[in-house]
Amino acid sequence: MRMNQLIPLCLALLMGCDQAPAPDTKPRVAVPLQKIAVAYTNQPQSTLIQVAVAKNYFAEEGLEIESILHTFGKASLQSLLDHKAVFATVAETPFMFNVLKGEKIFIIANIEASGLNNAIVARRDADIAQPSDLKGKRIGFTPGTTSDFFLDSLLTANELRREDIQTVPLKPEEMQEAVMDRKVDAVSTWNYPLTQINKQLGKNGILFADPTIYTETYNVAAHQDYVHKNPETVKRFLRAIIKAEDFSRLNPAEAQAIMSTATKTDLDLVREVWSIFNYQLVLDKRLVITLEDESRWAMKHRLTEQTEMPDFRQFIHSDSLMAVKPQAFSGNR
Repeated sequence: MRMNQLIPLCLALLMGCDQAPAPDTKPRVAVPLQKIAVAYTNQPQSTLIQVAVAKNYFAEEGLEIESILHTFGKASLQSLLDHKAVFATVAETPFMFNVLKGEKIFIIANIEASGLNNAIVARRDADIAQPSDLKGKRIGFTPGTTSDFFLDSLLTANELRREDIQTVPLKPEEMQEAVMDRKVDAVSTWNYPLTQINKQLGKNGILFADPTIYTETYNVAAHQDYVHKNPETVKRFLRAIIKAEDFSRLNPAEAQAIMSTATKTDLDLVREVWSIFNYQLVLDKRLVITLEDESRWAMKHRLTEQTEMPDFRQFIHSDSLMAVKPQAFSGNR
């Protein structure tokens, strides 16, 4: 090959080396989201779930959520037990009762804790000015929930027994009407109804709370078999909640607005109760002790047929949370 032919060929080769590779024109195949049903509540305790849904954090982790909403955690847990949901938010009391029934379920994380969420709100015109005045009064409560356990805890702390009062079983959504219509003299409940009832009673209302006798934990529960068979799904679910935790801490006003919209709750009410909750994804080191205390209470009052204490350590799954948030175990709460 002559020199005058070789030079153009070399230039062409060099220019070709500087050019970007041809773009990949093959269509990208979208990975389908994994569909799962989650039962959770419109209570403030479920804030991190509500935020994760609203901010699409579950979708970012490859999960498409079918929301099953309830007014309280006991009903939410029932959706899990009925295999309508794979995760459920619930306080530790309904969880404890179902472990005593023999259900093979796990708590995989706590998403909230509060020593001030449960209280008794009473009518002053029912001659109630202090806890001891509850004796002989009609008190509404929701059986098998933290409302039930807190009621007995407050009575015991004030040297009263369940036999000293008239108990009236009520659903949370029935309590406000029952108090205002004088069907009961007081109710043992939680927020948002607790604050709503107290505000509606105004000067005629009185609140009995005691953070020293009880701290509620709100939890994510799942069937043990599901957790063992779907470890990656569990981790993805928890990673979405971590994002919601970080967002809620850094953007409380927006998180409050999300809760107001999602639960159709007045924004001022959401703001008013916000500070009493500790929205953290952890596994509280006190959880086993609380579950054991509540089990003793349930057995003592014959609220269960179980007579032996379960090993609650076998009903708490920590591996998934440890994998995605190991700091959740260092001196939490």
